[in-house]
Amino acid sequence: MITKELLSPKSIVVVGGSDDTKKTGGSALRNLIQTGYKGKLMVVNPKAANVQGIPTYKSIEELPQTDLAILAIPASACPEAVDYLCSKKGCKAVIIYSAGFHEDSEEGAILEKRIVESVNNAGASLIGPNCIGVLTPEYAGLFTQPIPELSKNGVDIISGSGATVVFILEAAMQLGLKFSSIYSVGNSAQIGVEDLIQYMDETYVHGESAPVKLLYIENISKPEVLLKHARSLIKKGAKIAAIKSGSSEAGSRAASSHTGALASPDLAVTALFNKAGIIRCNSRNELVTVASILMYPRPTGNKVAIITHAGGPAVMLTDALSSNGLEIPHFSGKEAESLLKKLYPGSSVANPVDFLATGNAEQLSHIIDACENDFDVDSMAVIFGSPGLTSVYDVYDLILKRIETSLKPIYPIFPSIVNVKEEITEFQNKGGISFPDEVIFGTALAKVLSVDLPIEKEEFPPVDKKIIRKIISNAQNGYLSPEDVQKLLDAAGIERAKEAVASDEKNLKKYAKEIGYPLVMKVIGPVHKSDVGGVALNITDDETLLSEFSRMMKIPSTTSVLLQPMLSGTQLFAGAKREDGYGHIIMCGLGGIFVEVMGDVSSRLAPVSKKDATEMITSLRGYKIIKGTRGQDGVNETLYRDSIRRLSALCIEAPEIFEMDINPLLGNSKQVIAVDARIRIEK
Repeated sequence: MITKELLSPKSIVVVGGSDDTKKTGGSALRNLIQTGYKGKLMVVNPKAANVQGIPTYKSIEELPQTDLAILAIPASACPEAVDYLCSKKGCKAVIIYSAGFHEDSEEGAILEKRIVESVNNAGASLIGPNCIGVLTPEYAGLFTQPIPELSKNGVDIISGSGATVVFILEAAMQLGLKFSSIYSVGNSAQIGVEDLIQYMDETYVHGESAPVKLLYIENISKPEVLLKHARSLIKKGAKIAAIKSGSSEAGSRAASSHTGALASPDLAVTALFNKAGIIRCNSRNELVTVASILMYPRPTGNKVAIITHAGGPAVMLTDALSSNGLEIPHFSGKEAESLLKKLYPGSSVANPVDFLATGNAEQLSHIIDACENDFDVDSMAVIFGSPGLTSVYDVYDLILKRIETSLKPIYPIFPSIVNVKEEITEFQNKGGISFPDEVIFGTALAKVLSVDLPIEKEEFPPVDKKIIRKIISNAQNGYLSPEDVQKLLDAAGIERAKEAVASDEKNLKKYAKEIGYPLVMKVIGPVHKSDVGGVALNITDDETLLSEFSRMMKIPSTTSVLLQPMLSGTQLFAGAKREDGYGHIIMCGLGGIFVEVMGDVSSRLAPVSKKDATEMITSLRGYKIIKGTRGQDGVNETLYRDSIRRLSALCIEAPEIFEMDINPLLGNSKQVIAVDARIRIEK
C-alpha cells in the first residue's frame, strides 16, 4: 500500500533523532534539515531538550498527529512504537532503519509480523525494516550520503539492499546521472520492489514521470506482479534495467529430467526479464551505464560511428561493439574524401574516425556533420580526453550542443577523469551525461539495443484443448505413460515418430514389421535410458531385434520397450519446467547428450510468440549447426519454431505439467519430428 503520506508527508517525526550525525537518527535528521524539508519536522529524544536546533518530545505519547514516522530505535522497541503511532497519532507511513528482524532471527521475524499487522490495520505504508530509507522530491528520508540532485527527468531506483543504493549513487553521480526518487525496501515486510513497480505503473504519465527505473533485487517474491507491471510500464514508454543477485543459487528441487536440471531459478528470472523487456545487468557500473544510455534517444539501428582522437580506446570500443553484434560501417567514397580534407594530415576517416591528438572542436564539428548527413550510421560515440596540456572546455561545449540538436544520439566518452575533471564537472552541471570507460559503454549499448518492446498480443497455436484436459484430469502425479505422452503430443500438433510399445516377443515382431527396418529400440521404465544402456540404434533384422529385446528386459525397472523408425537429422531439444510464480519456462537447444554436456539452451516464459521462438533458436551458440554447416543440411527453422510454440501452448492448457522433455527432436530441411518425450505431472 503506497500512501500519499509516504510520498509527500506534511509532517515527519524522527524517533531516535540526535545530535550525533554518525548515528542513523542524527544523520537522517541532518539530511532532512539540509535539504530544506518544508513540512513540520519533529524529534523524539528523551535525553535532550533540543536536537540540531529542533525542540524534542520526550516520548511518542507527547507527539501531535503526524503523517510519517522514521524509526531509528532498537528493533525490540519498534512494534509498540509503530502500533501507538498508527493507532493514536494518525501515522500513515513508517520507515524503519533498524535491523534485527526476520533477517536476524525467529524472534525478529515475530517482531516484524507485529509491525506489519499494525500498519495494515491502519491503512499505512511501511518501508523496511533494515533499510536506508526513502528519497522523494518532497523529503530526504535517507540516513546515508550522498544525497543526489533530484530531477523529474531523472531515474527512479528501487533496491532491496541499502548499501548497494549508496554504491550505485556514487557510480551514477560520476556519470552525471540524475535521480527522481529512491526507495530502499530492506526486508520488504510490507512493500517490496514489485509493489513499487506496480505503483509506478499505475501512476505513470509519459513525458512527466521519470523515464527510467533501476532495480536491485535479491528476491522476487511476486514474479507475476513484476512481469505484469514492468511490461505495462515499458509499453507506456518507460525503460527498466535491473540487477538480480544470487544467480549462482542451486535449484530448489532435485530434478529428474534434462529440462529440470537446466531450468534453475535464475533461468526463470532471465526468462521473466526477457518477456517483460527488462535489461538485465551484472554489476553496478553496468547498471548505471545502461541507465545513462537509456536517458539518450534510442538509435534507430545498430550502426555506430566511432569518433576519436586516441587510437587505443577506439580499437577497444570497436572490439566491444563488434563482438556484441553491432556494426561499425566502413566510410569511403567522395563524402569520406571531402571530410579528410578538413582534418589534419595523418587523420583517418575509415571508421573509427581518428582526427589525432591535435584535433580541435572545429574539426569535430565537421566529423559530426558528416556522420549526421553523409554516412549511414545510427549513432555516434565520441572519445575525447586530454594529455593535460590544454583545456577542452570548447570541445565539451560543442559536444553538449550537438547532443541537443543532432537527430542521431551522440554518446560522449571522456576517459581523462583526472586531467579534465573540471571540464567534465561543468559538462555534467549543464545537464550532460558522459561515460569514462569505452568498453563498459560498448557492452552496455549492445545490451540496450538487444532488448525490444514487449509484444502487444501473444499468439497461440491451435491445440485440442478437450483431449488435453481429459488426459491431464485422469492422470496421476508422476511420469505419464508413453501412450498418454503420444496423445498429448498429437493433441498439441507436435509431429512425432511412429512408435509402438512391446512387452513380449510376439508383439515385438508384429510392431517391427508394421514400422519397418531399420529400427530404434528404447527401454520403458528407467528415466535416463542412455545411462543404463537402454537405447539400441539401427536394428536391421529379426535376430538383432530379439537379442536386444532380451538384453533390455533384464535392465532394472524396465517394463517394456519402445520401437521407432530409425530417422536421420540434427538432434534438437525442447522442454518445459514449471517454476512457482513464474509459470512454465520453455527451453530449446541442441539435443541428445549435448543438452547437458554443452548446456547451450535458451529460454522464455510461456506463452512463446513467433518472435520469442525465433530469438530462442538464433541466440544459441550452436545455431550454426542448426542453420547448416560444412555441407550438412540445416534444420527447418520454421518447423522447429512451431514445435517450441506448440509445446508452450500445451503447457498453457495443462499447467499441471511440471517437467517435460522432447529429446531428441530430429530435424532436417523437410521435417522436425519428436523421437522421445517424457512428461511429469504434479498437481
